[in-house]
Amino acid sequence: MMVRDGDFSRATVDVVIDASSIDTGVVRRDDHLRSADYLEVDRYPNIIFSARHVSAEPDGRLVVVGVLTLRDVTHDVSLTVVPNGSTLEPWGKQRVTFSASAAINRRDFGFIGTPALDAGGLVIGQRIEVEIEVEAVKQPAVRAA
Repeated sequence: MMVRDGDFSRATVDVVIDASSIDTGVVRRDDHLRSADYLEVDRYPNIIFSARHVSAEPDGRLVVVGVLTLRDVTHDVSLTVVPNGSTLEPWGKQRVTFSASAAINRRDFGFIGTPALDAGGLVIGQRIEVEIEVEAVKQPAVRAA
C-alpha cells in the first residue's frame, strides 16, 4: 500500500499473490484447492488485487475496495484491513503489519468444485473467507532527478 502524507484517499494497493501459496493448514485440502476444481494454479498462477479506493474508519480500520482476479475472472471485493502495529527496525526502517479479510462467493470466480461433493456427502459452502497477513517495510522516497 502506498500512502502519501497520511491521505488514504490517494492510497494505492496492487498485489500479486502466488496462487500455489494457499495454506489452509490441511495439505490434502490445499492440494485440492490448487487443482482444476478451484484455483487451477498450473493455468492461472497468480491472484491479483488492485485497489480503487481506500478509506480510514474512525476505529482505525481501513476499507480497501478494489478488483480481485482469480482464474482470469474479475469481481469487485471489499477488504477490511486492521493495522496490527509498527516498529522501527534496528537498521532504521519502519516495519508495519496488517490483517485483512474479505468474503467472496466461489461461484462468482468459477469455482464449481467437485460435483459429487456438491451433490451429496460433503457440503461445500459458496462463501469463502479470505484472510491475509501483511508485513511491510517503509522504503525511502525516490527523489526525481
